[in-house]
Amino acid sequence: MLYDLIILGGGAAGIFAAINAKLTYPTANVLLLEKNALLLTKVRISGGGRCNVTYACFEPKQLIKNYPRGEKELLGPFHIFGPSDTIKWFESKGAFLKIEADGRVFPQTDQSETIIQALLQEAHRLAVIIKLTEHIKTIEYNESYFTLHTKKDQTYQTTNLLLAAGSSPQGYKWAEQLGHTIQRPIPSLFTFNSPTSSLKDLSGVSVNPVRLQILGTKLFQEGPILITHFGFSGPAILKLSAWGSKYLHEQNYQTQLMINWITLSKEIAFAKLQKAKALYPLKKLLQENLFDLPKNLWKTFLEILGISHKSRLTEIPLQHLKKLAQKLTEDCYQIEGKTTNKQEFVTCGGITLKEVDFKTMQSKICPRLFFAGEILDVDGITGGFNFQNAWTTGYIAGKSPLLNPLHRKIFRK
Repeated sequence: MLYDLIILGGGAAGIFAAINAKLTYPTANVLLLEKNALLLTKVRISGGGRCNVTYACFEPKQLIKNYPRGEKELLGPFHIFGPSDTIKWFESKGAFLKIEADGRVFPQTDQSETIIQALLQEAHRLAVIIKLTEHIKTIEYNESYFTLHTKKDQTYQTTNLLLAAGSSPQGYKWAEQLGHTIQRPIPSLFTFNSPTSSLKDLSGVSVNPVRLQILGTKLFQEGPILITHFGFSGPAILKLSAWGSKYLHEQNYQTQLMINWITLSKEIAFAKLQKAKALYPLKKLLQENLFDLPKNLWKTFLEILGISHKSRLTEIPLQHLKKLAQKLTEDCYQIEGKTTNKQEFVTCGGITLKEVDFKTMQSKICPRLFFAGEILDVDGITGGFNFQNAWTTGYIAGKSPLLNPLHRKIFRK
């Protein structure tokens, strides 16, 4: 049998591409092959099992700013299918969504199974053929069709092939064999290990906002930070890791992180401390938490600098207040490694973007070869942006005119 489309990969991008191919061309023969025994594994565990479907940013020019790689290429695709389209699509299937205060979008049930069932029920309704535990051994291409050989000695043929294999090394290998170059996959979205941090005993304390910078670079972020028993986490750290992933990899994740805990300049912080000393000389600095920091963190800073909790402001030398202002605004920590949630692993790297036509998601090198999702050198920061890339690229790939069954006759001649 000659299929109109075979999709390799049963994740968000692959399933969504299959659905849209069948919606656009109901008579098309669409086959999805997945090497594992389960579909949509990342959807299942994302967002702590709630599934962060997308992000409520509805202006494409703003939305693309959340993609360290793929920003320019995704502008056009997001005009075609963006977060508002994603929300409408899932709600039309009965998967009602909610926008949380930080802009992240989740199913109202807070269960990823809601999203999984919406996708799988639609794929079933449209008669998408799905086969699990199919390991592709080789792919051959002869300008008319692709021939796929599996480890079970099964052979499949298709006029169009879509690679949606995520960050699987096998997916990159297939793309290379079909003429593409791969940007080396490396981790993105990870937390920072700091074994020598003086704050590890404050695990669980968060501060929002802080300003972060990797010393010696222009890499910075602002937002919430979480102190952990191994170092630092939280949205600002994850964003910094995404934007700095290549530099950090080159440095073997050994660098210095500077934290401005109060997002003020050192000079302004010192001026506030001086003013407090003049206005409230008899108050204790521990009680006069001028910057609304968590009490335990404020207390720790004073201890580190040798400032007694019992000292009144009038008793604290200006030199000590200068050091405190510096600690609050230029606090440095040695980063020695990273920690990644292996289940929600996100990479930067993949198919070189200049080799893909983002109007169709077709290869510019190998005709009738398509890509969607994380296999591309596209990655977003945390918050639903990587799923939106999957929905958008899967949607566009599935709508390609080349998938029209009328083309089948051409290749049978």
